[in-house]
Amino acid sequence: QVKLVESGGGLVQAGGSLTLSCTASGSRHGINVMGWYRQAPGNPREWVATLTSSGDAPLGDSVKGRFAISGDARNTVYLQMNDLIPDDTGVYICYGAVTGTGRMYEGQGTQVTVSS
Repeated sequence: QVKLVESGGGLVQAGGSLTLSCTASGSRHGINVMGWYRQAPGNPREWVATLTSSGDAPLGDSVKGRFAISGDARNTVYLQMNDLIPDDTGVYICYGAVTGTGRMYEGQGTQVTVSS
């Protein structure tokens, strides 16, 4: 059974920073792409960032220049969030995928709250 577990969320003032972590467990899960979505109350889920095992690391337009994604894209992924603004508030959900198979896994999410 594949399990993704996020950590690192919390309450931070605008302008502050947080680093989220996500670890995938489960034998031979085959994940080679990992990333983050976020979900704010009343808003649709928003893609934030992706990291592939080949090193591609696209970021969503709303976080470019402020967030960075890193890790190995197979077992761990991190999201470094700088210059946080209240609109960054939401539940950040880690995902892992196996390209070419349609298999995708998600964590339970970690809450990030940015106060003004």
